[in-house]
Amino acid sequence: MLPDQYAPLGVTEEVGRKLLAAAVGRGEQDLGSIRGVRRAVLEAVESATSAAPLRVVRRERAGDGFVKYLFELDGGAQVEAVRIPVPCEAPGADVSAYAGKEKKYIVCVSSQAGCALACAFCATGRLGFSRNLAAHEIVGQVLEVRREADRPVRGVVFMGMGEPFLNYDPVIAAARILSHPCGGAIDGRAITISTAGIVPAIRRYTAEGHKFRLAVSLTQADAARRLPLMPIERMHPTHELVAAMHDHARARRTRVLVEYVLLGGVNDSPGDAEALARLLDARLVKLDLIDVNGEVGGFRRSTREARSAFLDVLSRAGIPFGIRYSGGQEVAAGCGQLAASSEQRAGARIV
Repeated sequence: MLPDQYAPLGVTEEVGRKLLAAAVGRGEQDLGSIRGVRRAVLEAVESATSAAPLRVVRRERAGDGFVKYLFELDGGAQVEAVRIPVPCEAPGADVSAYAGKEKKYIVCVSSQAGCALACAFCATGRLGFSRNLAAHEIVGQVLEVRREADRPVRGVVFMGMGEPFLNYDPVIAAARILSHPCGGAIDGRAITISTAGIVPAIRRYTAEGHKFRLAVSLTQADAARRLPLMPIERMHPTHELVAAMHDHARARRTRVLVEYVLLGGVNDSPGDAEALARLLDARLVKLDLIDVNGEVGGFRRSTREARSAFLDVLSRAGIPFGIRYSGGQEVAAGCGQLAASSEQRAGARIV
């Protein structure tokens, strides 16, 4: 809960901050240790809420330092989260750019158990939708990772299982708790919420003026070719989505992160890059290129030659871009691989 959400329990904002600092800021499960709060108030809060941690079913560590957590929620639903090291710990990785900088973790969290959007390249979409997560279940993923981490958690990305903007209110509440000075104390600009393109929610998000970064999964500039890859195109067409993205960028005076999963022979040609350049305003976006992971949908990764030709077109068009490192492959912790599986993979290190 945020401080202003304790009011029905007879809690003042000042006391609410103390409760938030204890439960989230310090990760305490016993609120009885809080000073300056009447016992009756603490009992009312404890009877209406819970500070119990999520149950960790398993942790799997990859050779590059990525750790995937499998959590079991009330009712038996399972979700996964990923602890991402910065800098990367892959053997031989060039980390010179991080010399003298703080080592930290970013946590990729789930917002739903399963997902209803059925993107062709995503393992989560094959599960179907089970249920939304409550705000405390989202926050709990970060707290459990933080509790046993050997470096600070400085960022959160809502890019795990589920579509965050189909669980809008709990997701925003969780982001506010994680960024609150008395809560997770994570810089709001270091929290990214990713959507496959729920246009009305993007419009609402813009109107509400949240400080968290917006990321949008596009993956194909041509609407007819995007539809079989991302069925959400049927409900929220590309032209409406791009208009909402551009308006958000103008309103917030920041670039929207446009996620583009490279699918070899499907959306990685120079023509595909030219279509992107025509569709997007280079002043308002940054393209986040992601190699397809896993075997879902039977897709393959782009060849080095195809990727180079694709990037050349983007460069000439002035579209800023970055290439996301797909970490944790041997434990299926990469983008599009989360499927809440209880099966252990050969070669995975269980921690």
